[in-house]
Amino acid sequence: MKVEQIYTGCLAQGAYYIESNGEAVVIDPLREVLPYIQKAERNNAKIKYVLETHFHADFVSGHLDLSKKTGAPIIYGPNAKPEFEAHVAKDGEEFKVGNVTLKVLHTPGHTMESTCYLLKDENGKDVALFSGDTLFIGDVGRPDLAQKLVTDLTQDKLAGYLFDSLRNKIMPLANDIIVYPAHGAGSACGKNMSKETTDTLGHQKETNYALRADMTKEEFIKEVTTGLVAPPAYFPLNVMLNIQGYESIDKVLERGQHALSPDAFEAAANETSALVLDTRDPQIFAKGFVPNSINIGIDGQFAPWVGAMIPDIKQEILLVTEEGREEEVITRLARVGYDFTIGYLKGGFNAWKNAGKEVDQIASVDVNELADIMSREHVNILDVRKKSEYLSEHIADAENAPLDFINDSMAQIDKNKTYYVHCAGGYRSMIFNSILRARGFDNLVDVKSGFKAIKESGKFNVSDYVCPSTLL
Repeated sequence: MKVEQIYTGCLAQGAYYIESNGEAVVIDPLREVLPYIQKAERNNAKIKYVLETHFHADFVSGHLDLSKKTGAPIIYGPNAKPEFEAHVAKDGEEFKVGNVTLKVLHTPGHTMESTCYLLKDENGKDVALFSGDTLFIGDVGRPDLAQKLVTDLTQDKLAGYLFDSLRNKIMPLANDIIVYPAHGAGSACGKNMSKETTDTLGHQKETNYALRADMTKEEFIKEVTTGLVAPPAYFPLNVMLNIQGYESIDKVLERGQHALSPDAFEAAANETSALVLDTRDPQIFAKGFVPNSINIGIDGQFAPWVGAMIPDIKQEILLVTEEGREEEVITRLARVGYDFTIGYLKGGFNAWKNAGKEVDQIASVDVNELADIMSREHVNILDVRKKSEYLSEHIADAENAPLDFINDSMAQIDKNKTYYVHCAGGYRSMIFNSILRARGFDNLVDVKSGFKAIKESGKFNVSDYVCPSTLL
C-alpha cells in the first residue's frame, strides 16, 4: 500500500494518491491531472476511482478531466447533487482498491455533502482518515460557506451538524489513525490551521480546540463561528463550477498559450475588455510595466489573491510573465476557475520595452529612505495588511487600508496626496499599488519589504496592541 500527499502551497491544498496491488485512487485532485496519470503509469497501476470529499470552494477540482482520461468513476458522499455523471455513495459504503478498502463516512457541517474516507489496510485495520474540510490539523472546516448556496442553512445550523459529525463519526476512531486533511495553514477554508499537514487523530483529540471532549454543542458553535471573516468572493463561483462542470484544462491551456507580439498584445489590450495581469516579482514590476496592468506575483499566494482581486471568473486576461512560465501561470489561474486567458506577451516585458512601447513605473523606497523622509516631514502611511495584523502592531499614525477590501480602502485615499504603502513583506502592497495606479492614483509609493523590515530596522514608532480574538 502506498499513500502519497500531493501538497500545493499556493492553495495550501492536499490531494492524495493511494495505490495497492496495481490499483489506485486520487482524492480531491487539482485541475491539472496529468501528474496523477503519469504517476499511475510509472507504477503500472490503474486509477480505479476519483474521490471527492465535497464540492470545493477555493479551487476547481480535476475530477471531470481525470475521470474522462482514465475512465475512473467520480465518487461523492451522500447529499451531493452533481450535474454530471457520478456515483453518490451511501454512508458506510466501501470501495475496494487492490488489497485495501476505503469506507465512506458522511460528515456534514462544512457542507452538507462533506465526506471523509476511512482507509483500511489489507487486514481490515483502520489506518488513515482523509478528512477533507471536515477536520484540519488544529482546526475544523468553516461552517459558513454552504449557506451562500442554500438559503435555509445558517452557519449555526451547519456548525451544529459539524459538531455531531465530529463526535459521532470521527472522535470514536482509534487514536493511531493518521489524519490527512484537504488543507493546511494559509487556506481560507478554516481560521486557525496548523502548518503541519498530517497528524495522528489521538494528538488532534488532545490539541485541537474543536475536539475537546467536554465541549457542549453550544460552546462548539460559538467557538467555531467566532472570528470568521468574509470568504473570498470567488468561492461560490468555484463551487458552482465543481457542481455544474467546466471546460477541459486542455482547451484552457490551448487558448491561453497564444503568443502575441508587442503590437498584437497592445491591439488586444485596446480592442478587448481583457485585464493585463503581470505576474513578475513585485519589485521588478515596479521598475517598468505595461501601463494599466496589475501585478499579482506568481511566487506569492497567487491563486487566492487572483480570486480576491478579480471578481469575474469569466474575465478575459492577457498575461505578462517571466519567459518560460506562461503555462504555469495559465494553469494556476485555471485552478481557481479563471479559464479565459486569451494570450501572453511573447518575449515578456523586455520585448515590450525594446519595441519602444509606453512604459509605466511605481516609485518605491526602502525602510531607511522612508525613515529619513519621516524625520524631515509628515508623511501619509497606508498599511494594507488585514485589520487583525494592523491592530496587532503598526506604525504610529498609519492608516489601515486592507487589500482584502480594496474598493472601500480606495475611498479613503486623496488622489492629490502622496502615500507610502506597505504590507507585511512587499507582496500585497504592490498588488494594491498597481490596481490603484490603473485607476488613476499616481501618488502612491511602495515600501520595499514591508512591515517586517520596518520593525527590524528599529527606526519607527511601532504601536503594540493585543488583537481581540473576535478580530482574528
